[in-house]
Amino acid sequence: MRVVITGGAGFIGSNLVHHWRARYPEDDVAVLDALTYAGRRESLADLEGNPRLRFHHVDLRQPERVDPIVGDADLVIHLAAESHNDRAISAPLPFVETNVLGTAVLLEACRRHDVRRLHHVSTDEVYGSLELDDPHRFTEASPYRPRGPYSSTKAGADHLVRAWSETYGLPATISNCGNNFGPFQFPEKLIPLAITQLLRGRKVPLYGDGRNVRDWIYVLDHCAAIDRIAHQGRPGSTYLVSAESELSNREVLARILQILGKSEEWIEYVPDRKGHDRRYALDPGKLKAELGWRPEYPFGAALERTVEWYQGHPAWWEPLAFGREERRD
Repeated sequence: MRVVITGGAGFIGSNLVHHWRARYPEDDVAVLDALTYAGRRESLADLEGNPRLRFHHVDLRQPERVDPIVGDADLVIHLAAESHNDRAISAPLPFVETNVLGTAVLLEACRRHDVRRLHHVSTDEVYGSLELDDPHRFTEASPYRPRGPYSSTKAGADHLVRAWSETYGLPATISNCGNNFGPFQFPEKLIPLAITQLLRGRKVPLYGDGRNVRDWIYVLDHCAAIDRIAHQGRPGSTYLVSAESELSNREVLARILQILGKSEEWIEYVPDRKGHDRRYALDPGKLKAELGWRPEYPFGAALERTVEWYQGHPAWWEPLAFGREERRD
């Protein structure tokens, strides 16, 4: 099978490329990535020279370059996106251009070439925010209520995928997932930021009161879910991906501190982010019932694996940690 993975040099994308090469060694994989600040070919360095892997330094907003690559594909998995809330608040237009326009360009290429399947990877943030004491979780039927520039552009991309599916019959699926963590994550999100700050002997910034709750999942479990949906999901369907690990940002930091043998004095509380959603929570019941997916990695064990990865790969993250502004989820 010929597979195109957009955003394949990013965090989730590079992990998916590794997953795909290990599980489907006979597939031909084309990686498309614009190599913005969070996309790094170093994340695919161990796969360089593989005859069944091709890398294309391509911006999705360039239809003349996207079209011939998609023309060879049986399956397109779309992960390419600007994804960081702080950056979206300070500079929203690149998010509109990449997440909305880029998705439209990709959809048109898939339509022109009758691609057999498109899978679009989205976020739980499109559903808005839940209260901390709300007993409910988001489902596939929950209304869209994005509250920030990033989530709004991802919601727009989701709607475009559904429109191309309904109007043109493009066989597409969508998945919405919570907060991923694991290897190759740029050190601006909460978990890699905390780990790299502590490994450098610096305090970890934490927004507000730290009680904001996120739905955490190890990236390899997410990759397995994408794989399952892309192969077995019903065209036109949406699936929510969750390991059902709801933890506050403060609880996550406490666990990282414990792994590294440090006290909570290493947390530095900072003013809250504008429009900071209080809680996300997803119900993965449909994915489990229809496709039989289950997460493999418990949060605690996966977090330990993640800390160990950053401890063992300073050459990957040190240039990024020393050359970036401090950001966090």
